[in-house]
Amino acid sequence: MDTNLRKRVRAGDHDAFGELFDACARSVYNHAYRLTGDWSTAEDVVSLTFLEAWRLRKRLDEEGGSLRPWLLGIATNVTRNTRRAARRHAAAVARLPREEPVRDFADEVSARLDDSAQLAGVRAALPRLRRAEREVLALCVWSGLDYAAAAQALGVPVGTVRSRLSRARKKLAKYAEPLQRGGQMRGDRTTAVRPISEGHR
Repeated sequence: MDTNLRKRVRAGDHDAFGELFDACARSVYNHAYRLTGDWSTAEDVVSLTFLEAWRLRKRLDEEGGSLRPWLLGIATNVTRNTRRAARRHAAAVARLPREEPVRDFADEVSARLDDSAQLAGVRAALPRLRRAEREVLALCVWSGLDYAAAAQALGVPVGTVRSRLSRARKKLAKYAEPLQRGGQMRGDRTTAVRPISEGHR
């Protein structure tokens, strides 16, 4: 069935793309959220990922298994591009002259009262990982890809995936542990960020 879907997607079958979206959109969204930490950005990444998948459909091999690794690889690249664009925008805005703002405590108070406090340890630690480490952690730990599928999604050797994941886990444990001891984080730190259940496809 995967091979048949691949052929239909490659041929530009709109119904096949609808099936692909229904099967994988949630997984792509979760992956994007884990890389960005932002719900709105993750939604944008989903849209851009499927647009890019449509554009790249003729490069898809007709033979193969699940299309999920292919989509997650595209989503990873889209996220990188989105972050670069956001940085350029922020830099441009920072160059604009502006008046000295009056400090608004609303966001700070809201953040402290956020009901996702359980995620605080992991979310605080994630930015301290290298981008490549965050990506492989998101693919292997949270999206459930095996080493080979993650390597396919990222376009790197399996050994590279293994070493990046090992480093990411060690760093995450090191950075999140002080917060865990402080009571801000509970449970298994490798599975804490799981916005929507994906199941296994």
